[in-house]
Order: sequence, then structure tokens, then C-alpha cells
Amino acid sequence: MKKIDFKELVYQFHQDMLANKFTLVYEGEITHQITKAFTTLAENKMDSYSEDASVKKKVFHVMVECLQNLSKHAEDLKILRNNGYSGSGIFIIGKVGEEDENYHVLTGNVVKKTKVPELEAFLDKINSLDKDGLKELYKKQMREGTLSEKGGAGLGLIDIARKTGEKLEYNFIDIDDKNAFYTLRTKILKK
Repeated sequence: MKKIDFKELVYQFHQDMLANKFTLVYEGEITHQITKAFTTLAENKMDSYSEDASVKKKVFHVMVECLQNLSKHAEDLKILRNNGYSGSGIFIIGKVGEEDENYHVLTGNVVKKTKVPELEAFLDKINSLDKDGLKELYKKQMREGTLSEKGGAGLGLIDIARKTGEKLEYNFIDIDDKNAFYTLRTKILKK
């Protein structure tokens, strides 16, 4: 087993954060208090950049939706910890890359592989729709949407696509025969 040089690990992580303009990185359980703290931290950072109020509003909205998704839909922490996974997810906000001035909210969490096909189909459907189509899908989900066992009907994902006007970038990375790591990247244009 390779010995980890923590000094190098921390330094490299710091360099990667700077290069990608990540302003906030968090891994662990998401609670209401953590969500409040993140919005305050993001607000302070965007104020230091003299960010436009409409951009801040979109960033906050996407942050809260993504954090709620992590909070609501994370797999059972006890089961995850027993299998070597800590916390309920990862949350990153930043400007991703040297040239990109847009904000990005990135999340990741473990999902059961049995949920992947349905989630992937739903994300693809959201990405295939234009502004009017997203509005109609949102209304339809409000009227007819079936709630998952954790209380979600996919409204948050639809709303993120509606508010940002951007496609949702996602991926599922196999962890083992039962679990996958679900990543979601949302771009908020700085226009």
C-alpha cells in the first residue's frame, strides 16, 4: 500500500482549487444549518467580486436546490459508512478553469444502481427540452408527478434547468455491484 504524503496531498488540492477557482468545497452530511452557512459564504465571496444581483440570485437558487437534492436523496449514511463511504455527498462551487467566468455548482453522491436508469432518463428528458417544454414538464410534475420514497418528484432538477437555461451535465461512476457515484454539474452564466 502506497504511503500518502499529506503535505503533498494538501498542497496539490490547494493548487487544484486555485486553478479551478473553487471557492467552496465540502464533503459530508448536508443539513439546514450547513445550507445556510454555504449561502452566507457564497454571498460574501460574490460580494467581494461585486457580482451582479441577478447572478447571485441564480447561484443561490441552484445552490439551495442542489443541497436539498443531496440532503433528501443521499443513501442511508449508516450503510454507506459501513461500506467505506463517508458523508452524504460532495458540494463544490466555483468558476472552473482559468478562462471561465461563469459559476459552476458541482455535486456528487452515492446512489443505488437500480435508480440510475430512471434518473438518467429523467435528466435526458430535461436536457432535451427548451424553455417552454421545461415549463410544461414542471407543471405536469406538479400535477401528476409521483413522489419518490424520499419525497422528491424531480421538480428541483427541472427548476435548475429553467432558472439557468443550461443543460445539466451528469455522470454515473460505478463504485461496486450495487452503488454508483452520481455527479451533477450546473453552469450559471455570468451574463
